[in-house]
Amino acid sequence: MAFYQFSQEQHIAADLKEVWEFISSPSNLKKITPKEMGFNITTKNEKVKIYPGMIIAYKVSPLLGIKMNWMTEITQVKEMDYFIDEQRVGPYKMWHHQHKLVPDKKGVKMFDLITYTPPFGFIGAIANALIIKNKLKEIFNYRTIAINKEFNIIQS
Repeated sequence: MAFYQFSQEQHIAADLKEVWEFISSPSNLKKITPKEMGFNITTKNEKVKIYPGMIIAYKVSPLLGIKMNWMTEITQVKEMDYFIDEQRVGPYKMWHHQHKLVPDKKGVKMFDLITYTPPFGFIGAIANALIIKNKLKEIFNYRTIAINKEFNIIQS
């Protein structure tokens, strides 16, 4: 079984507490997801801060406008440091997403590491090469811009 990793690093010129409050609130997911993905949380706990065991279900259209159900579980949380979400229902055979914050002199570095396995074996490997890895880059590039806007960071 092949697996892949996607990583992204972003510097946010803001206070650690502010950044943590933003990223640890499921209600902010929609703000940082491209609008064309039609992202909508379907569980009733979106206004609750994340905690281990929390289930977040949503509808999303990652490709070709096709709506699908996706459910993740927050499996680990270390306040002001990191959290991990894992897919329980969705398009991937396996999805593990680490969100890590590291304070520095100019704000916070946010690291994301996604380890995933597409479905359908060899066909999934081809889909990853042609579509999935590029879609992840596109989504995270959008997220970088959205977070910069949220924290009033002007890009040069």
